[in-house]
Amino acid sequence: MYQSVREGRGVPTATLEEYLEAIYKLSQDGLVRPTQIAESVGVSGPTVTATLRRLEAHGFVTREGTKVVLTSEGSQRSLDIVRRHRIAETFLVDTLGLEWEAAHEEACVLEHALTPRVLSALEVFLDNPSVCPHGHPIPKADGSIVDVLGIPLCDVEMGASARVVAVAEKDDKVLGYLGGLGLRPGAEATVVDVAPFQGPLTIEVAGVRTAIAREIAKLVTVQVVPEAA
Repeated sequence: MYQSVREGRGVPTATLEEYLEAIYKLSQDGLVRPTQIAESVGVSGPTVTATLRRLEAHGFVTREGTKVVLTSEGSQRSLDIVRRHRIAETFLVDTLGLEWEAAHEEACVLEHALTPRVLSALEVFLDNPSVCPHGHPIPKADGSIVDVLGIPLCDVEMGASARVVAVAEKDDKVLGYLGGLGLRPGAEATVVDVAPFQGPLTIEVAGVRTAIAREIAKLVTVQVVPEAA
């Protein structure tokens, strides 16, 4: 029987799941603070504090000073949410033809409605995808997940080429911008020029050159293509 995160004191299931997903994603970059969660979820500090108390009551997180840490149960729950989100994104893009920036937002809604039975059927229908349209690995049903290997595009040396592995999903407008530049998983980009003093990079994708800010290039994970012998 399907069981999701339930809270009987006025907080809908989707809210708790949204927090768990945000905490998991933030934890991939290091320590998680309540202020980061507030920014990610788009709520006030007091709202985060109240919801974290409820997550603690469920045994999904612990507080270590100002740090928020997922428990084993919380990690399992968050990976299940991430799995649902990324399979939903894949369906929306590959089957329904939505643009990848729109698919992210829609998947945030759809992920909360997918039961294990529907999720399993959807995964088979999609031929068991290993990554979402943005290049991020889809956790398996047992909770295992493969790490994304690569470096930020902003760290690629001038003159080198790199293949896009994944693109951060933090901002739908940025996703649309990067997609318009052709910076999608599998695409190859060459760093033509690097401006000094943390200036922009000039990259070439499919024969088109564009200047891109370092902060934006940091959101693109790539693998450097070895030079031909």
